[in-house]
Amino acid sequence: MQAIDKSRVRKSFDRQAVFYDETVDVQKRVVEQLAAQLHETVGSNMPGRVLDVGAGTGMLIRQIRTLYPGALLVGLDQAAGMGSCGIAGSQGRVGVARVTGDGESLPFADSSFDLVLSTSTFQWLNSLDMAFLEIGRVLAPGGSFRFALFGGQTMWELKHCYRKALAETGRLEEDRSHRFFSVDEVADALCRAAFGESRIHSTLETEYYDSVQALLMALRRIGAGNASTGGRRGLQSRKVMRRMSEIYQEEFGGERRIPVTYEVIWGAGRKA
Repeated sequence: MQAIDKSRVRKSFDRQAVFYDETVDVQKRVVEQLAAQLHETVGSNMPGRVLDVGAGTGMLIRQIRTLYPGALLVGLDQAAGMGSCGIAGSQGRVGVARVTGDGESLPFADSSFDLVLSTSTFQWLNSLDMAFLEIGRVLAPGGSFRFALFGGQTMWELKHCYRKALAETGRLEEDRSHRFFSVDEVADALCRAAFGESRIHSTLETEYYDSVQALLMALRRIGAGNASTGGRRGLQSRKVMRRMSEIYQEEFGGERRIPVTYEVIWGAGRKA
């Protein structure tokens, strides 16, 4: 498995930030579902300080600010361009702050937050351990951690067709497709970070596109291209890409257009 180049991830999302909100659908549904889950707990434990790790354009903060009207809401993202595109939705809002920073080295003091949230972010890390340990550090005792990330079955159709095309051209060793964490890997990392009352489960979401080209264009428009380090740029081979598109259409194309699956891993934990 190729390592993920975080600087490449940051630059990619910076460049494409202006297209993000208008392009993503699954990410929006994940945000809405997490906000709905939080709504069910309102009143039982009202946090005074909330951190959103990988806040992007601020979709989650815009969803939850009415849930916690007296709380300080902080959105952190390593891509400054994402935050800039989301300023309009939060500008002038009392108690909303944006910070550019790394989720594996949070720029906050110990016990700074009562609730830490994250959606569609941790799949861009090489390891979950440091991020989860950092979240545990900045959480106050008794604080909660709620998150969602894309898991191992995400885009399995695309990866299957890509590897099949590589195999046909004798270039299988050039496979640099993104590897997503499994449910077990996420659960183990949460356990190693010593979160109590932890819960993990996964769900599947499906999107449909008019063509494989439309799917790839959507991924590029949100900055979610390949971010592995080293190796040849096999994903950009015209022959492989053309054959991959043909296989995708042959095996998965139909009346409901081109499907792509996302596995959403949902997690929750509490700091003892």
